[in-house]
Amino acid sequence: MLASVKQLQVVNSFAQLPRVFYTPLQPQVLSNPRLLHANVDVARLLGLSETALSSQDFLDVVSGAKPLPDGKTLAAVYSGHQFGVWAGQLGDGRAHLLGEVVGPDGNWELQLKGSGRTPYSRMGDGRAVLRSSVREYLASEAMAGLGIPTSRALALVVSDDPVYRETVETAAIVTRASPSFVRFGSFEHWSSSPENLRLLADYVIDHFYPECRIEGGKSDDDVLRFLRSVVIKTAQLVAHWQTVGFCHGVMNTDNMSILGLTIDYGPYGFMDAFQVNHICNHSDTQGRYAWNAQPSVAHWNLYRLASSLLGLGIDAEALKGELAHFESDFLQTYQGNLCKKLGLQQWQPGDESLVDDWWGLLHGQRADFTLSFRELAAAPQQPATFVAGFDDKSAAQVWLDRYTQRLDQEARPVSERIDQMNSANPVYVLRNHLAQGAIEAAEKGDASEIDTLLKLLRNPYTEQAGYEAYAAKPPEHACQLEVSCSS
Repeated sequence: MLASVKQLQVVNSFAQLPRVFYTPLQPQVLSNPRLLHANVDVARLLGLSETALSSQDFLDVVSGAKPLPDGKTLAAVYSGHQFGVWAGQLGDGRAHLLGEVVGPDGNWELQLKGSGRTPYSRMGDGRAVLRSSVREYLASEAMAGLGIPTSRALALVVSDDPVYRETVETAAIVTRASPSFVRFGSFEHWSSSPENLRLLADYVIDHFYPECRIEGGKSDDDVLRFLRSVVIKTAQLVAHWQTVGFCHGVMNTDNMSILGLTIDYGPYGFMDAFQVNHICNHSDTQGRYAWNAQPSVAHWNLYRLASSLLGLGIDAEALKGELAHFESDFLQTYQGNLCKKLGLQQWQPGDESLVDDWWGLLHGQRADFTLSFRELAAAPQQPATFVAGFDDKSAAQVWLDRYTQRLDQEARPVSERIDQMNSANPVYVLRNHLAQGAIEAAEKGDASEIDTLLKLLRNPYTEQAGYEAYAAKPPEHACQLEVSCSS
């Protein structure tokens, strides 16, 4: 039976760590907070009833006005490398962890983002603007719909409080849900404190990687198995990003989940016109986090995580041995995803060249990432239609001929291939101009566009009549939209 807010079962496993890991404090309440949207799907994960979402108790919790019943509100400390440079101590500068809800199928920590200053805010005001809050709310649900590991979003609260960025905007709070918000940077923070580093490693292994304890006691081998698991999860995650055209935008080590989840949605972007070196973050002037750089950055970040584990006295060569698996882990998921997207039964020698030339064709033509993959399913049967979508029709035809020959090697039923491709190539992704439309409506207190987008993004592989505009190539003005680290 689904519960009310007061009936939720709440535990506080992270708060059981010593106080050096966090600061207990309450959020700074917004003026006249209003619930703009609540996510029924995430509420079910928590065991929370739909009727509870319209209650005052729910608004009090997700606005930060009252604590989660039985929860211990805190802000966590961590450190990290930002844009490749050691930034030192960071932490939850505008986030408050409310507690951990025991859901029907697992535990979920609830965290408010934009809930005010903490000891880790540095020069920040502890707030998040409506613009970025809507984008995070939608993005985490879009990723979940695509089947990509992610944090989730439970609620979006708005207010009239001003927030000063490039312009004056209004404040908002997103309630995020995740099994854990521990990051690579959490381990980096304690790299020179073996006692606390061991406590953190034991906490994460015992709660989230219990399979790594296979010899009855605690040993360095447990930590090596843990690192191996994080390498696998991270490699798989980035392979999923690459094959849907997603750019995270700020892959700093403090934004990398120890569970291999997509977290901290800031200046992210799903590519429209494909460019191999596409940069979604206007603040990333050097292109460190460009689309084609994401796998190597993830590997670099894993090296920073492994380096922190040297503080436990673990052999450096043993750690390097676990990191050495990253490329093969990445390629296994990357190639497997591309097989599904291209309608291939199995990756074969020579497919690397076919894929590289596909990327080259899309790059040279600035073809739409999502539409190109989706339309490819019908291309062998309707070559003229497919080729017509490219400026350089000759180049498109040459590649299509190669692709058709590759399909002929497997001689599978056309309908079976098309079904496979349509289940792997989404119709709908969260394009920037669609998110912008939801933001502009939200600024007027209208959540209907959020509802529409969630309806489509929860089932992104299924065409829905009447929503053709949401699957179409973006309008010309969309290329002028910019996202940055300012939020």
